[in-house]
Amino acid sequence: MADAAEGGAMRRGRNETEEERADRMWQELIQEVRVAQMGVQILFGFLLTVVFTPKYADLSDTDQTIYLVTVVLGACATGALIGPVSLHRLVAGRRVKPQAVRLASRLTLLGLVLLLATTTASLLLILRVATHDGFVPYLVAGVVGWYLLCWFVLPLWTRHRYTSR
Repeated sequence: MADAAEGGAMRRGRNETEEERADRMWQELIQEVRVAQMGVQILFGFLLTVVFTPKYADLSDTDQTIYLVTVVLGACATGALIGPVSLHRLVAGRRVKPQAVRLASRLTLLGLVLLLATTTASLLLILRVATHDGFVPYLVAGVVGWYLLCWFVLPLWTRHRYTSR
């Protein structure tokens, strides 16, 4: 049990080298990215088809602007969420995995923020087209609040609450 203690305090976490930790974190990150990639690719693919429908010509200038912004956000989210795969492929075998994991993690977080923006803009556009009621902005704000809670607030609260400093 002496190896479990360091300076009289119990060690927490795994006993792994920086490279082993980078390997494990890379595998975890890739699994997370796969989920987000699937969602953004389906949403982006759907968005790309909208412009070719007869209804698109009937959209107001505001709704067409929202659509264009949404497509650009979707393209950016797709790029950020596919970026870790390209990063890994281009630096594999160069002995920079810990640095690559950190950069890929940042790209993934950026991709999630862009996915949040894309989903929000998509929802806004769909609800504006489906109904012209004044409650649309409040409904969209509620959904954004829910996304923020699920995607960022709860994870950050958990990190703050349950990790040591």
